[in-house]
Amino acid sequence: MDKAYEAVSSAEVGAATSRVEHIRVLGVPISLVNMCGAVDRICSWGKSGSARTIFVRDVHGLMRALQDPFLFALHDEASMVVPDGTPLTRVARLRGYGPAQIERTPGPDVMLAVCERSVADGTTHFFFGGKPGVAQTMAARLAKAYPGLRIAGTYTPPMRDIDGQRSMTEEEMIELDMIKELTPDFIWVGLSSPKQEYWMMKAVRHLDHGVLLGVGAAFDLHAGRVKRAPAIMRKYGLEWLYRLLSEPRRLWRRYLILAPLFVYRIAREEFSRGRKQ
Repeated sequence: MDKAYEAVSSAEVGAATSRVEHIRVLGVPISLVNMCGAVDRICSWGKSGSARTIFVRDVHGLMRALQDPFLFALHDEASMVVPDGTPLTRVARLRGYGPAQIERTPGPDVMLAVCERSVADGTTHFFFGGKPGVAQTMAARLAKAYPGLRIAGTYTPPMRDIDGQRSMTEEEMIELDMIKELTPDFIWVGLSSPKQEYWMMKAVRHLDHGVLLGVGAAFDLHAGRVKRAPAIMRKYGLEWLYRLLSEPRRLWRRYLILAPLFVYRIAREEFSRGRKQ
């Protein structure tokens, strides 16, 4: 591991994490937040305070973390890990937590809520990621939806691997310096997982202020490139089915293999918890 990267301890980067209560689902911390609470905290961090990182976690991301020890460990450094997947909130229900304590908090919805709130707050946004043209299109659509929205800038990085266990490359530092000069309060990151988590946790070490939020597919959704599931399907936790039917070749493994494996492992974990209690 790169020694420059090792020099910053997990405790230093994740100092804020202890202030967000969480449960552990298969060992991964999931913050006990509902939409209102998550947005309140994110907006408060955007107005003041040190740099923060927000992970948006669904079942696929959680299962991927179980296969990647480094990604798994990064979740304990994040300031907040919001539950994007309905199955994660159902695990919380099994443990006695109600909607007032935790509910599904999708990344695309968090983005819209924070953008809306930020108009009155006067806070600023930077959009990093997406395919060529996506961030710019999304920014224009959001500016139209929320008059007065302050957008500091957008940037689409070139396609490349991101090594989470090494310090930033010269190219990555040039990009980050450009963002720092614009001093945005919110940095929305739309890279695929785990690239976005790797990038955020490297970037936060060089920032004095700003909330980094990994929202992945929200870029395509808000740019109008991908249609979202109807509200009724989202309400009943069936957004996964809509996505599977829309992109079966890309998503079949995620929903037909990883999701059942998650259910199996959760059943084992909850049975073990019950026996210990």
